[in-house]
Amino acid sequence: MINYVDPSRVQGLSVRTMNGGDTGDRRVHVTYPSIDDAPRLSEKIRRTVTERLDRFIRDTSMNTALPHPEFNVDWQLAAASDQVIGVRLRTGESLGADWSESRTTVWYDRVDRRALDSTALIRDDSALAELARIVRESLNGRGAPVDPRAVRPDAELFDSLSFNPHGELVVEFDDYQVSGGPLGRVAVAVPAVEVAPLLSATGLRAQRAAAGRARTSPPMGSDESIEAASTVKLPARSSRAGSVDCARVKCVALTYDDGPGPDTGRLLDILAGADARATFFSVGSNAAARPELLRRMRQEGHLVANHTWSHRDLTSLSTSRIADQIDRAQYTITQAIWQVPTLMRPPYGASSVQVASVARRLGLSVVRWNVDTEDRREPDPGAIADRAVSRARPGAIILMHDVHGATVDAAPEILRRLKEKGYTFVTVPELYGPRGMEPGRTYDSAASGGGWGRSGSVTRALEKQALP
Repeated sequence: MINYVDPSRVQGLSVRTMNGGDTGDRRVHVTYPSIDDAPRLSEKIRRTVTERLDRFIRDTSMNTALPHPEFNVDWQLAAASDQVIGVRLRTGESLGADWSESRTTVWYDRVDRRALDSTALIRDDSALAELARIVRESLNGRGAPVDPRAVRPDAELFDSLSFNPHGELVVEFDDYQVSGGPLGRVAVAVPAVEVAPLLSATGLRAQRAAAGRARTSPPMGSDESIEAASTVKLPARSSRAGSVDCARVKCVALTYDDGPGPDTGRLLDILAGADARATFFSVGSNAAARPELLRRMRQEGHLVANHTWSHRDLTSLSTSRIADQIDRAQYTITQAIWQVPTLMRPPYGASSVQVASVARRLGLSVVRWNVDTEDRREPDPGAIADRAVSRARPGAIILMHDVHGATVDAAPEILRRLKEKGYTFVTVPELYGPRGMEPGRTYDSAASGGGWGRSGSVTRALEKQALP
């Protein structure tokens, strides 16, 4: 196992998000790190994921009957020192019913200032051939359906190399590379004494960076982490909750998904200048990289909520995987703000009876929206502002994304124009007043029933099926 580096400890690290723009019915979400003093690394990662996304779009364009094809990339830091940085990308694709994963680890040598593929950790072609032989021998004992004969000294097969704390070289394979089907993660750890003669100068630096590094927190989703997240802290609540009566005042809830991102701090400045509050549905992997922004949200009266760990379409997952996506984000957000989120928003707004049931068990209300600014595919701040203002109604929940610069650029105009119309900006639970929000129920808006209602036949149908 690889003990990954806490990204919040890496100076100058921010998270970039790509959603593919106008990709039709495809569900696309890509995140990757950008580090100030390693621009070549960020550019290499961007090219890597863009090439794969372009290929995915081409593949799915040939079959328009596919039900919501999905493309998802998340990341972890395999190493981070004053000499090297390693970024492990996990790419998942669904072209229908099947889900497959591939893994790529990209390296940056801070000494030589070069962005490198994983095979650059190996000294030369002869060393790569010897590594392939060692890996084949290790796989020989695995039995069917693993096929050791598939292992060749090929850069495409050895594109995800990193080190564990014992100094062992961890070789990871993609689905279908060494088997006829998806087996989950297939990996081999080559002992340090065997791999040392095969390493390049960059490889030796990477090995030193990983050696001896121990895990400092309980694993995500473990009983220990869930207990820490759910029993020690109080439920998340805006520090200004109760200061506005939405039964008497025109209220609207601005909600921002997918962050925190590079422009989230600027958005918080804008909201503070307008004395406006919002609800931030944070992706867990982004929250892990920028916990200080979540703490600022809490301190300034906003509400931080759960948007899953890596933005997967929950309706395509088993119940256990739905819980894992929510649990991991819940733990990370709780550790950042020292409060337990009470709201979750399913990525793409895609919910189901199973999603609602898991949310109910975890004490989370499911929040969607009734105003979509369409900012995921809109580069014009004026158009985003026009949609938000023209579609707003008392009790509305407005969907936006703080990972898009155009959305943040639109914020001053949205706040100014809605204020002129007499709106007050509150967090989502405040829309529902003393009735509150119930775990497992799905909320689209509070626009009906005198300001504290629930609307939408789909919402009521989900509630009816999810709750006894």
